Amino acid sequence: MRRDEAPTAVEFGRYQLLPKRRELHAGGERVRLGSRAFDVLMVLTEARGALVTKDEILARVWPGTVVEENNLVVQIATLRKALGEDRDFIRTEPGRGYRFMAEVRSPGSEAEAQIGPDAATIGAAPDEPAGPASDGPARPAASDLGDLADAGGSSPRLPVRSIYAFGFGLIVIAALSFWVLYSHSSGSSIIRSLAVLPLQNLSTDPSEDYFADGMTDELITGLGQISALRVISRTSVMTYKGVRKPLPQIARELDVDAIVEGTVLRSGDRVRITAQLIQVPADKHLWAHSYEENLRDTLALQNRVARAIAEQIRVTLNRKEQAALESAKVVNPEAYEAYLKGRYFWNRRTGDGLKKAIDYFNLAIAKDPNYAEAYTGLADAYALSGDWEYGILSPDDAFPKAKVAADQAVTLDDSLAEAHTSLAFVLDLYDWDWAAAETEYKRAIALNPGYATAHHWYAWHLIVMGRSAEGIAELKKAESLDPLSLIISADLADALCIARRYDDSVRQSRKTLEMDPNFAVAHYELGQTYTQQHLGDQAVAEFRRAIELSGSNPTFESNLGYAFAVSGRREEATKIVEDLEEQLKRHSGIEANVALIYVGLGDNEEAMVWLNKARQARFNPSILLRPAFEPLWSDSRFQDLLRAMGIPQPGRILAKPPI
Repeated sequence: MRRDEAPTAVEFGRYQLLPKRRELHAGGERVRLGSRAFDVLMVLTEARGALVTKDEILARVWPGTVVEENNLVVQIATLRKALGEDRDFIRTEPGRGYRFMAEVRSPGSEAEAQIGPDAATIGAAPDEPAGPASDGPARPAASDLGDLADAGGSSPRLPVRSIYAFGFGLIVIAALSFWVLYSHSSGSSIIRSLAVLPLQNLSTDPSEDYFADGMTDELITGLGQISALRVISRTSVMTYKGVRKPLPQIARELDVDAIVEGTVLRSGDRVRITAQLIQVPADKHLWAHSYEENLRDTLALQNRVARAIAEQIRVTLNRKEQAALESAKVVNPEAYEAYLKGRYFWNRRTGDGLKKAIDYFNLAIAKDPNYAEAYTGLADAYALSGDWEYGILSPDDAFPKAKVAADQAVTLDDSLAEAHTSLAFVLDLYDWDWAAAETEYKRAIALNPGYATAHHWYAWHLIVMGRSAEGIAELKKAESLDPLSLIISADLADALCIARRYDDSVRQSRKTLEMDPNFAVAHYELGQTYTQQHLGDQAVAEFRRAIELSGSNPTFESNLGYAFAVSGRREEATKIVEDLEEQLKRHSGIEANVALIYVGLGDNEEAMVWLNKARQARFNPSILLRPAFEPLWSDSRFQDLLRAMGIPQPGRILAKPPI
């Protein structure tokens, strides 16, 4: 900004802004500002409440210079710190820019003369460099300390009036310092939960989004290891990717105290992450910084960011957490890139996405056979590929491969919570080794208390073992960590139905459908509960909607057949049985679904035939103890089947494994 273009003095609140002298005063006392911060304030006040974009501010304050956006973030933080209790005069418009909310007045040029000659003798602070921001919040310029030192005996004698003014100023400074320290340590400033919003990809190539998403995942994982902090999981925060919402609104929706947002720029073998920590709903900027490392040191870079955030919110770390955040792993850049692509496609939760994920995880392993995270990703991809919802591989093909990969991940890095969770999933779903699975789940949660998937899958393990109250509590913990996860929300409705809490289950399903009316599993769960409430027509409608949305999922079709059967519509139920038996010629793993319809038809003999076939196919055995199978619970053959699989006898509440 050219100084000869500066307007006359302006006022806002208790402040006077003197452009020609490049000074800001509050109640007659000068507020120290560096040159860049002063220029930013000028741009904001001139807009008089209108939005000023980040690009516009950068162009005016740093004309003809290419600088990082982080420089602007730091200057905004400096201004807010200088304004103190009036920091809210500057409002952030996420992803867009800033507004100056105070009323700006123009009292005339006489305002400068009213300040007095003593203030006029103080020189303007030097310009700050446009280089990377320093670690932590913006600090006062070194010249500020020099001004206080000049009050000693080596300085020219000050007039008595100036001495009184100086003494009063010290009292004000001391009072403000006490207020800042008190407010920072008060309960209102404590941060116990936060969300890392999707880091923005600064690359001009949209295909590089996988890299920014991967950086977001890693930062969430790093912060999730801190037991004193609730960190929202990936599924929920990714719903805000590309969405422009005020930060206080996002904070309310996710129920968090603070937001982390930032950018990622990859150029060749260099990676730069810029992040800022914002306390909500006050929109209070606590910290901003930019980091740059070689791609091989990306994991160490992410730990540095997580450690800096932990320091800023003053959360207490135990020794294990400190060690985890201080560890610096070096990764093969090509392997790491393949791993990020694998996770990108795995998170899509589609059949084609899982196939691509398997290919990328195998590529990462080929590039670095000792890369534990790649084996974990491969285990997860194979496990879901053999699960009932996707079914792109048979259980006998998918789960042994998943177990080999999970075992290798744990062998390479026993500190990976994801690896122990992957192994537990296979031990539960395929091996039926319940004791070993519980050990792995507990280990995973101890390593990363913020890993929602571990709580989610462990919940179903507990319910299968007859510990329903503990299981529902774990599901609610998973929901608190991932509040916008559709499958966690729907699975909680499922567990409530199995616990015979039908009204609660219906409410939970409706909550899920409010988030996404087209989520097929939620319609399925609602139909399941309606069936148990003997609301046949409503149940049929929900199952049909689930089938329509999912593209003929066998589990949804079998539940529709069961609803027909218990409603007396035997012909329609029999038609679905015949269709499912035809599907078995092409795809195994749905034998228990056929058995479900036979239970509804009252044909227990045929139901047991199909359940024994299901056991041979290594099915998900927890379906056996759903309310629909209650007519078989007293059958000795059914009880023998449960004992053979190590599942408690009926009377305890059990459920299906997770998706």
